[in-house]
Amino acid sequence: MNEQELRRLLTVTAEDVLPSQPATAGWERARRTRRTRRAVAVVAVAVLLAGGGTVAALRPPADPAPVPPVGPTVTPTDPTHAGPVQKPPAELTYPPDPLAKLGDPATVPLSERPVQRALGLFQPLDEEYHANGPVRVLGNDGVVRSLDVVTLAPTRDAGGNEAPALKPGVLSPDGRSAAFAQTKELIMIDLTTAAVRRIPLDGYLEQVVWAHDRVLVGGDDRTYAVDRVTGAASTIDVSTWELIAPDPAAGREAPLIDMYGEGASLTLRSRTAREGELRSEQPVNTSGLPSPYQVNEFYGRGWLHGERLARAAWIISSEIDGAEGAAVLDARTGAVLHLLDLGRDRSKGCCVVLGWDNKGAVLLRLEPAALARWHPETGEITGVVRDLRGVFALAS
Repeated sequence: MNEQELRRLLTVTAEDVLPSQPATAGWERARRTRRTRRAVAVVAVAVLLAGGGTVAALRPPADPAPVPPVGPTVTPTDPTHAGPVQKPPAELTYPPDPLAKLGDPATVPLSERPVQRALGLFQPLDEEYHANGPVRVLGNDGVVRSLDVVTLAPTRDAGGNEAPALKPGVLSPDGRSAAFAQTKELIMIDLTTAAVRRIPLDGYLEQVVWAHDRVLVGGDDRTYAVDRVTGAASTIDVSTWELIAPDPAAGREAPLIDMYGEGASLTLRSRTAREGELRSEQPVNTSGLPSPYQVNEFYGRGWLHGERLARAAWIISSEIDGAEGAAVLDARTGAVLHLLDLGRDRSKGCCVVLGWDNKGAVLLRLEPAALARWHPETGEITGVVRDLRGVFALAS
């Protein structure tokens, strides 16, 4: 065993004892439990390709329609770092931003004042990563509501590991609905009327992905596709842990994309929209990054925005193997276009990506900012909310 393998083994062991970010530990746990399944799948795909199959490029959605804004227009400043690798400034600025109100306490229950559209949800957490107060619902009118129409239980897996029910991705891209995975059911809430629907399902359900006219909900061993209007459910052959949230502007037949692997085996896979059948594979390509920068592994939810894909990652930087980072990839080719180097002095799994805004900025957790905007094309990074402990879910 070489030094790099030993260091990774020790890191995983330490995280299993006391993870710095329990939510991220869930992604790590899910990855480990699926490793054997993936090895079998890789062999099966290799046989298919040897038999004459071809690998097609991932196709971007055609002519995406404009998406309603979730934040203000910010005047760009000089990039913090030239080239594909960027770093945050030592001190962030905090321009006015409507999402900053997620840090305010709720002033009215959702049942008394439903929203026209929610900009975001926020679940305060205590130091033990348990829910610490009601979920906040920020409307586009600037008013913060409390989610009072349902009591959410933590999600859990077969091993008894728990996590808050509110996770990135539970809020629909249009901000009108929310969907929460629960053990043996999916709870769907119309935020414009405060109406609640419960869809009974089997198994330990943990993750939710909005995919156009359906909600995909699943855990370690199964995924359901639930019609968001009728509630009809069927199984689909994708993993909600690795599925990339689709661009809401893409059509309902746009392919689903997921990611798997680590290091040199990192791969994008394109699947059919309705059945989840494998269409093509594309290796993640980091050749455009300066040495020694590489991507070791992705974690948290990934998000599509036209041809671009953003996701948090553990990276090899100029300082350390295992630094925190975030990457923007070309979803057609797998090329890493921009890499945000967040350094070594952050807790593991600190900086999950939460989506895109309509100006092409990536929204992500960024200690100690709590919530920040990163403009990959310019390198500009600005703060949105300061020092707020909890989980965010944002509309696209």
